[in-house]
Amino acid sequence: MKGMAKASSSPLPGSAAPATPRGCTDFKLRQLSRRVSRHYDAAVSSTGLKNTQYSLLSHVVLLGPIQLSTLAEKMQLDPSTLTRNLRPMVEQGWVSIEQGEDARSRHVVATDEGRALRAQTKLAWKRAQLSINKALGDERVVRLHALIDECMAVLDAATQGDADE
Repeated sequence: MKGMAKASSSPLPGSAAPATPRGCTDFKLRQLSRRVSRHYDAAVSSTGLKNTQYSLLSHVVLLGPIQLSTLAEKMQLDPSTLTRNLRPMVEQGWVSIEQGEDARSRHVVATDEGRALRAQTKLAWKRAQLSINKALGDERVVRLHALIDECMAVLDAATQGDADE
């Protein structure tokens, strides 16, 4: 934002040329992500969870017991990142890692304490979500979600295309 050239969102007057993206897309997305994350973190921090932990705990509560590999896939996380993110939650007693159907598989399960914490945190998360919706406007949030989903699908297809070559 500061110090960056502002990209034109429309062609110059009298010009039929489309706008050209400027700046680093990764940087802009990270700026937005950090700002939104700070908002959610501030809302849920009183419960003892970080926003990322709330999301992970919610997935475990809603999908569990679930194999670690399946959870990583559903959350689009690297398995080692998932394991690292689960470690403090296991230490706090919010989730447990249990033996799966065979000796090689393990699954994650929310504990009673974890389910209670998720229910308590959900109220704070909902307030944060409604606040974001109000600040940005419902229509913009819907468009943002659709654009993000579309971009992820396009990037997944491009990545798949690269792997096929």
